[in-house]
Amino acid sequence: MSANSPANHYTVKPVRPEAHVYEVTLHIPEPIAGGQIVHMPAWIPGSYMIRDFAKNIVQLWAESEGRMLAVDKVDKQTWQVESCERDLCLRYEVYAWDLSVRAAHLDKTHAYFNGTSLFMAAQGLEDRPCTLELLSPDGKEYQLWKVATAMPRLNAEEFGFGTYQAANYDELIDHPVEIGQFDHIRFEACGVPHDVVITGAHNADLERIARDLKPICEAQIAFFGGKAPVDYYLFMVMVVGNGYGGLEHRASTSLLCSRDDLPAFSAKELSEPYKLFLGLCSHEYFHTWNVKRIKPEKFLPYDLRSESHTRLLWVFEGITSYYDEYFLLRAGLISQEEFLEMLGQNMTRVYRGVGRFKQSVADSSFDAWTKFYKQDENAPNAIVSYYTKGAMIALALDLYLRKETTAAITLDLVMQKAWERFGLNQRGVGETEFESFVEEVSGLEMKAFFDLAIRSAEDLPMDELLATHGIVMNYRRPLGQDDKGGKADRGNSVIKPDLGARVVRAEHGARIQLVYEDGTAMCAGLASEDVIIAVNGFRVGAETLAKHLTRYRLGERVVIQAFRHDVLMDFPVDLLAAPENTIYLGLDEENQAASALRETWLNFR
Repeated sequence: MSANSPANHYTVKPVRPEAHVYEVTLHIPEPIAGGQIVHMPAWIPGSYMIRDFAKNIVQLWAESEGRMLAVDKVDKQTWQVESCERDLCLRYEVYAWDLSVRAAHLDKTHAYFNGTSLFMAAQGLEDRPCTLELLSPDGKEYQLWKVATAMPRLNAEEFGFGTYQAANYDELIDHPVEIGQFDHIRFEACGVPHDVVITGAHNADLERIARDLKPICEAQIAFFGGKAPVDYYLFMVMVVGNGYGGLEHRASTSLLCSRDDLPAFSAKELSEPYKLFLGLCSHEYFHTWNVKRIKPEKFLPYDLRSESHTRLLWVFEGITSYYDEYFLLRAGLISQEEFLEMLGQNMTRVYRGVGRFKQSVADSSFDAWTKFYKQDENAPNAIVSYYTKGAMIALALDLYLRKETTAAITLDLVMQKAWERFGLNQRGVGETEFESFVEEVSGLEMKAFFDLAIRSAEDLPMDELLATHGIVMNYRRPLGQDDKGGKADRGNSVIKPDLGARVVRAEHGARIQLVYEDGTAMCAGLASEDVIIAVNGFRVGAETLAKHLTRYRLGERVVIQAFRHDVLMDFPVDLLAAPENTIYLGLDEENQAASALRETWLNFR
């Protein structure tokens, strides 16, 4: 298509914030002859589930040069417009009430959207340039609203309403937009301006956030050769009472966090929630390279009308999950001890689910659409996460390469070479190509490693690999359902009865969220959504249940009273101990060769 092809022009206006309705117009100067077909995406890149964004279109009209045109809906997300020679204009309303990083949200406090939620694609014209005009809602109450997006400006002022531009439809939908009154701070990383925009009520130390993000970004840019693939980057943060999530884009990320995750002005140390937030930022920033530019061949180009299956998500999410915390260490924000604690916590998440014996990470990746993104109460017993086990595989791969080559070849080198081979050349990674690429870079025969790590549902020899680097892998029982692992059990050697279930507060007791396979609750017949109200006739709640069970001996039979729906039932329970599936890592200082390897790993050599 000619570079001089006229741009398809989109206009977005939050026309009725109180009703959560955007008005969108799409002007197509040169529609396809015979009747233009348009369609809405069914999913958004980075979030692998069919979301059917077309369901939020409320009304749709089409006209050309003052003449209304007929529109025929072909399927759930596709429309064919009556033929016209030029200047086709579509106007439609979109309902937006999804406060997440994946969709669109609008009320009288702010407006946020991803392009996949608002922008129809003109079939056959996706490669044409696009312009986007952003309009303010009507009314004095919106006069102070501003715009934040990484989309290049055409005639808009910085943070202003006006016209923005994208090279094609793929770029258009890869720049989320935040509109409203937000806080903002800027820092530079390797000469590239980075903005942090925070929406929602908070009292965070913005200077601290910028000061901590700067070394993370600089370390990652240096890691991939010292030149960022963008000339501007935007962190978009939505603050809520309780939430967590992120979604990567080519020059920005959308983040959702809890108010308490952000640093207070009085805080000197990094709190655990703030470490989690910085790890999330690090994770999404690493995606600027790994998945936005180094990406599966199956995603070139994205087909947003139906599922795009790949068995490689463990590479793009798992390796990224390994590096997100590794870069907190590299940036000097956490100590080596804290990094090892975080690794232990991730391993704990993997080892607590018996689903790891039933699903490989390759299958987990492939079935993300129907299993990982549609988890139910049985998920820990049935599936494995390509995030958490993928991160553990990345750790194992890094340690294996370092062990076999005396640290001459590392995962760092693999990812840097992958950037040169795939990212810079915009070449997709084939379904088995990453494995052969690792073999090429390392000079090692890796089939046995990858067969075990990726295609089997067996545990990796993590204790052996860690031992070669002077790290001891320890197992213990959890101290309660909020025990994340990563730390030793200091002087708490008494083995206590464990319900083998996760419970939350209910109006009159403790509601079971999930039960772990072969634990006390499952063996007794208790199930998700049962509400426990008493043990041996004594009333309990979510806060008192675990403590009450410690009054009994292991193996002792008690009767748990619980409501299943509206029926009160008795469940005789033989109390069992929790399994030793909580991991923490320690140092072995006696093996000098192993300690030397550990130093190269933890000091990034």
